[in-house]
Amino acid sequence: MGQAVDVHRLHFAFTVTFHYIFPQLTMGLALLLVYLKTKALRTGDEHYNRAARFWGKIFAINFAMGVVTGIPMEFQFGTNWAEFSKSAGGVIGQTLAMEGVFSFFLESSFLGLFLFGEKRLGRLGHWWSAFLVWLGSWLSGYFIVATDAWMQHPVAYHVGANGRIELASFWGLLLNRWALWQYAHTMLGAVQTGCFVMAAVGAFYLLTHRDEEYGHIFVRAGVLVGVVAALLQLYPTGDAQGKMIATNQPVTLAAMEGLFESRQGAPLAILGQPDVERRKLDNPLEVPRMLSFLTYQNWSANIKGLSDFPTDLWPDRIEILYYSYHIMVGLGTIFIAVMGLAALRLRRKRLFTSRWMLWLLMLSVPLPYIANTAGWITAEIGRQPWLIYGLMRTTQGSSPRVNAGNVWFTLIGFMGLYSVLAILWLFLTWREIELGPEHTGHLPEAGKADD
Repeated sequence: MGQAVDVHRLHFAFTVTFHYIFPQLTMGLALLLVYLKTKALRTGDEHYNRAARFWGKIFAINFAMGVVTGIPMEFQFGTNWAEFSKSAGGVIGQTLAMEGVFSFFLESSFLGLFLFGEKRLGRLGHWWSAFLVWLGSWLSGYFIVATDAWMQHPVAYHVGANGRIELASFWGLLLNRWALWQYAHTMLGAVQTGCFVMAAVGAFYLLTHRDEEYGHIFVRAGVLVGVVAALLQLYPTGDAQGKMIATNQPVTLAAMEGLFESRQGAPLAILGQPDVERRKLDNPLEVPRMLSFLTYQNWSANIKGLSDFPTDLWPDRIEILYYSYHIMVGLGTIFIAVMGLAALRLRRKRLFTSRWMLWLLMLSVPLPYIANTAGWITAEIGRQPWLIYGLMRTTQGSSPRVNAGNVWFTLIGFMGLYSVLAILWLFLTWREIELGPEHTGHLPEAGKADD
């Protein structure tokens, strides 16, 4: 049974990790589309409208891929996690249904209007279509995050006579404090992905001396929005998320930090390798007392180590949890440095001619994808061994009649199919970038627009 549970976990981890490549970009681009359309309305510059149309096509490609890869996950709740769905379906079914019925249809309907209805909608109507695409996209993100947040910190429920978990308060579920901070942190991560992608495409155009007017727009928008998102990702959202983990999942905090023994004035581990068997952190590079201060604003506060908890409550992949957490934090720090430096050079009017900075922006484009993936790995592995924290263990939630061989068969099939989808996605995205913003439909000529 243990082997089957492990394969079930791997199966869902693969599908959700691949799927999240696409929503993180669409949620980030949704905000940037509103930014571009707002600039177009305020300035009357047709370049901003063309930029919005260009990114609307990139958005549509990623939206379609997100739909194709997201639908199988809905079925996986039944095929791979039947016991979990049977027990908690009355709670998580609320948010998952609302995501599909409300936010998904809002986003998809107005995306169609944004892509094909500009002439009929007019300038203001087209702005509203972009705004409602953003609203639907971010509402969708909230309902999904609220579902995961309830699994991290279950609230507003009671256990019925039949042993099933039932919803006690609809608003308690939606306004779960964990969900509010996790949502803000998640969406800022998506915005950073959108900003780095937009800035990277703009840097590519500037470095290759083509579509340079659009290169200026893309780099400027990506950097201005990106530097704000990077700072907010650190504080207050990242800080608040860490404090909630310290309060509600102290064993997870200890594993994330590689802290095996309780410490007063606990140090913050910058580097090191956790040795779970010997219960120590090898080759540590630490900042003295910093973990205590960041967690409780007290340099001498006591932080519980893993040894204070029974081993059956430890996350079962401590090494992966430790490294994913440090990758996320490390990359987040790099994002602040990169975007801050780019913003400084933009202010001094040197960014567009600084080739090394443009190269840095362009080559950084994979990093937010890695950081967002590492963040979700931290959240999900950190919750282990619980599927619903404190209520249901992961070993209790899988489908008992689906054996490991069946799961491996479908997992290999998904890997092959998703490889084809990845190639198609890369081809379509590169094709749009290669064509450039001037090939976005029936547009007025540049000279007439400038007049």
